[in-house]
Amino acid sequence: MSDFLNRAKDLADRHDDKVDQALDKAGEQADKRTGGKHSEQIDKGVDAAQQRTGQGDTRP
Repeated sequence: MSDFLNRAKDLADRHDDKVDQALDKAGEQADKRTGGKHSEQIDKGVDAAQQRTGQGDTRP
């Protein structure tokens, strides 16, 4: 299992921009489905996840 996790981390490191885009889209969907009631918390979660993947947040 650890080999799988190492591969997943390596893949996320090499494709950080795509991971950040996917996290943004997931956050937008979560915000939409909750009717915007938890926008601030969702944004914080997305930002935290983006900082933990790859070399950091690649959004402009």
